[in-house]
Amino acid sequence: MKELLIIFIVSMIISAVGFIMYVYFFSVGYGFSIAGIGITMLILFRSQLSVSAVLMCALLIIYGLRLGGYLLIRELKSTAYKSLLKNESKDHVKLGVKVCIWIACAVLYVCECAPVFFRLQNGGGNDAFAIIGIIIMACGIILEMVADYQKSEAKKKDTHMFVSTGVYKWVRCPNYFGELLLWTGTFISGINVLNTPLQWILAIIGYIGIIYVMFSGARRLELRQDRNYGEMEAYQEYVKTTPIIVPFLPIYSVKDHKWLVA
Repeated sequence: MKELLIIFIVSMIISAVGFIMYVYFFSVGYGFSIAGIGITMLILFRSQLSVSAVLMCALLIIYGLRLGGYLLIRELKSTAYKSLLKNESKDHVKLGVKVCIWIACAVLYVCECAPVFFRLQNGGGNDAFAIIGIIIMACGIILEMVADYQKSEAKKKDTHMFVSTGVYKWVRCPNYFGELLLWTGTFISGINVLNTPLQWILAIIGYIGIIYVMFSGARRLELRQDRNYGEMEAYQEYVKTTPIIVPFLPIYSVKDHKWLVA
């Protein structure tokens, strides 16, 4: 339990960046917290690392640094994005509520990484669950990188047009789908090493929690895009025929689900 407490403290320290700007709890603080947890796990279990465990931690580090760095760079470079963050940042939230959200975020980030942590703690090796998990995790990260690149290239051609090319032909929120793949792979990697009710509870909380957050993010993005492109006939056709978050799963809208608020 000492090691679990340590990674929780690391998550708390890094995600505290949300006190600078509320939205950072879920963006920059999220990315760098995952990277910090990955680095900390490598240090804590350095004497008992398997190849698969090293790869999983490395993928978490790559994912976290890429996400946190990408968001910071985008904010610094883009005046429009900085303005969007300012508009969406709820800095009027009372301090007590912020503290509760801070703790909840830190717990969620630890729970998301729990399958990898318990694989290290319980001495899991290079088994089939680990290999399958690593492949799915890597696919998720690659998809996010491709989606970011394709969106950036499309916006260079027309900053005022929604993106519907590349992976966006198949799903409207490919980044969120990539995220779901990453954490699905992480969860799968722990199936055969989670050996107590508490370990299963933490892993399930992390997995269900991130699914909720991703669908909540998709709803927020859908509402924003409706405001920006809602009057375009091409956009209306696009949203009616392209799933919002999971390719081939016929869920085209979540904006009416008000319980998806995070």
